[in-house]
Amino acid sequence: MILGHGGGAGQMSSFMISFSNELASRGMDIVTFNFLYSEQGRGAPDRNDKLEACYRAVIDTVRQHSKLKDNKLAIGGKSMGGRIASQVAASGEVEDIAGLVFLGYPLHPPGNPEKLRSAHLPDIKSPMLFIQGSRDTFGTEEELRPIVKKLRGRATLYVVAGGDHSLKVSKNVEKQAAVYKTVQDEIASWLKQL
Repeated sequence: MILGHGGGAGQMSSFMISFSNELASRGMDIVTFNFLYSEQGRGAPDRNDKLEACYRAVIDTVRQHSKLKDNKLAIGGKSMGGRIASQVAASGEVEDIAGLVFLGYPLHPPGNPEKLRSAHLPDIKSPMLFIQGSRDTFGTEEELRPIVKKLRGRATLYVVAGGDHSLKVSKNVEKQAAVYKTVQDEIASWLKQL
């Protein structure tokens, strides 16, 4: 599985390291990467076309890797990384994607629920797993559920009760670790069913 990072933090963020390590410990090959703007130390993300080109280049590299090329491929990411993965999948330019995993899908900018980022989702042919915090300011369960329903069985919504955009429910480290473990188990189970 390829995981793209969110707009505000690169592949070495604690969230990305935790999720990639924990999913790898469940028997999956996990690839993370930095989008070009992040790799170059710039704060603002590039335009969508550049982000998509970067994600496609990572997919091409993974598919050519001698130890990974025969694996089924899932893509996704945290927030922006997941959105860009969805746009790449919807474009139809990349074939044979087994599934997509979204960790806090950015359905709309915070405070702008009318600016939906979902028009392309019906064009995705692969199964999708949305992991969403119930308090996510980028899209709550109530906002995302009707969109998932319109995807007619190709999408699954897993809600983290009390979770924010980073799926955080508590300042208690042990409680948060347990929540992340449950989410990671859900992702691993879902991917293995593919």
